[in-house]
Amino acid sequence: MVYRTEKAFLDDAYLTACEAKVVAVNERGGIILDRTNFYATSGGQPGDTGWLERSDGSRIEIAATVNGEDKNEIVLVPAEGQALPQTGETVTCHIDWERRYKLMRMHTACHLLSVVCPYPITSANVGEEESRVDLDIPEAGVRKEEVTEQIMALVRGNHPIYAEWITEADLEANPDMVKSKNVRPPKGLGNIRLVCIGANAAVDSQPCGGTHVSETQEVGEVHIGKIDKKGRENRRFRIRFGPMPVQ
Repeated sequence: MVYRTEKAFLDDAYLTACEAKVVAVNERGGIILDRTNFYATSGGQPGDTGWLERSDGSRIEIAATVNGEDKNEIVLVPAEGQALPQTGETVTCHIDWERRYKLMRMHTACHLLSVVCPYPITSANVGEEESRVDLDIPEAGVRKEEVTEQIMALVRGNHPIYAEWITEADLEANPDMVKSKNVRPPKGLGNIRLVCIGANAAVDSQPCGGTHVSETQEVGEVHIGKIDKKGRENRRFRIRFGPMPVQ
């Protein structure tokens, strides 16, 4: 049976805790709730960690969050040796906020990179201290200093970041919204969520189900640490927190 988990993080990425009911514990010990603020690994962004607080005050440590039978179902994976809750039990979901906020800032920085370098994305991975984005760039010559400067201009511009929803038909009519060369948003799961940057999406708009900060200045200082050549046309950009090191 496939369950549908309400994704509270889509409406509020800053929701550090929320109450939920256990609807199932699968055969591998994964916990499925009716709603959660835990993001499941997807689109290059790692799933959340944290803990579930039971009514007696005890905790169930969550080591990973993944999708279940489809992307409507979210499964919380307990750390080894944890007690499992009972179906129907009410728990409070607490995410590791410090880790999540780093991922939100980094994920937003990856979007800004895709604005500065508007080439097809072939792969991406969001990390707590470093993220990588692979772009299909036909020619070399992109300099990390210039890209860093342009990203930081967007950060300092403090553009608003918000979500809008469109239909699958809208996306089909505007295929250029999808920046990923190899992955398209899944079909048949309902409307498509767009993450927009800037007033009236003046800076960017692209399908994304991840978590992001609410304005670009929250990204803080980032820089391109390295650009690697990963094929004739593939370039791997490594985004890191902090100022660019003095050469």
